[in-house]
Amino acid sequence: MSELVFSTWSAVSPYGVGSEAFRTGIRAGRGAIGALDPATHPGPFTEGALVPDFDVTEHIGRKGTRTMDRVTALAVTAVGLLLADGGPELTSRPEETGLVLGTGSGSVQSIMDFTRDSLEGERPYHVDPARFPNTVMNRAAGQSAIWHGIKGPNTTIAGGRLTGLTALSYATRLHRGGHCARVLCGAAEEYSVQRAWLEWHGRDDDDRTSPLGEGAAVFLLETEEDARAAGRPVRARLLTTGFRAFAEPGDAQEALAECVRGALKQVGARADDVRVVAVADTGGSLAGVEKAAVREVLGPTAPAPLGNRALLGDTSAATASLQLAAVLSVLDDEETPPGALALVTAVDRDGTVGCALLAAATNEEN
Repeated sequence: MSELVFSTWSAVSPYGVGSEAFRTGIRAGRGAIGALDPATHPGPFTEGALVPDFDVTEHIGRKGTRTMDRVTALAVTAVGLLLADGGPELTSRPEETGLVLGTGSGSVQSIMDFTRDSLEGERPYHVDPARFPNTVMNRAAGQSAIWHGIKGPNTTIAGGRLTGLTALSYATRLHRGGHCARVLCGAAEEYSVQRAWLEWHGRDDDDRTSPLGEGAAVFLLETEEDARAAGRPVRARLLTTGFRAFAEPGDAQEALAECVRGALKQVGARADDVRVVAVADTGGSLAGVEKAAVREVLGPTAPAPLGNRALLGDTSAATASLQLAAVLSVLDDEETPPGALALVTAVDRDGTVGCALLAAATNEEN
């Protein structure tokens, strides 16, 4: 089975709607965290990174969006942007296109609002049935496929801050198994008061003030032959993904170091081949673990890691996908050597670590 490449991608982020807005913000190192209005966003956090002035009707129209929750709206918008950029050939054979979309718990706000209505109503069943689909975890993936006519395999992945990496792994297996010719792969996360309280209660005490963010990023994974035939650029090649588990926070660094060593060994690469690094920068008891593991494996001359959290806040399930978007933004730079490797890492407090290795496109592939 042919190796998969990244061609077209899209993002909806605190920098704005579209990959160009994201690329510009990341390259400039511009922070997107700002004060939250307590009247509209009450809760434990005073700051956050939200998609500015996001109105789904401006991007996909008004019809059918009345009951659409925010995470679904972000995902449907991101998928639509990718398809528009990729060209009509992507939807001409919809049954050959798969979609793998990562999420945290779906829309936490929708789940809690629906549950509250069932408790406060005169009868438990006196709820708005039109809002029930928003309580299902695969709502965003399913609605994205229905909205844009994608008829191939449709999968929802949930894996904490590793979600974007596990989605990549699942997408490659779908393609390797012959279930689709190409895969749209990414993750989405919304900001809501309900999610804010869950995050606040789930964090370590010394990490409770770190702001939350939101956003979505979606990538087209396909063979180099298909990308060339459709006139789409080859931005990077996906070499491998890897995962490990750890029992205690003190074991996380070694688990990630082993994960990265294994990925490099699998593709026959050396530590000094890695020119770009992006870390999830998980806080609390896991703060600094990724940077320490990267230095352990790559040595003291390891590239300074890209860290989206300081710029975009904690984007939870969308973290790794937005890291991938940041890596692709950097690899687009003409100063990046052709074929240079990029490493994406993530650590989650549930006891998992993961990484992905990408290779920048060569001159022949561009």
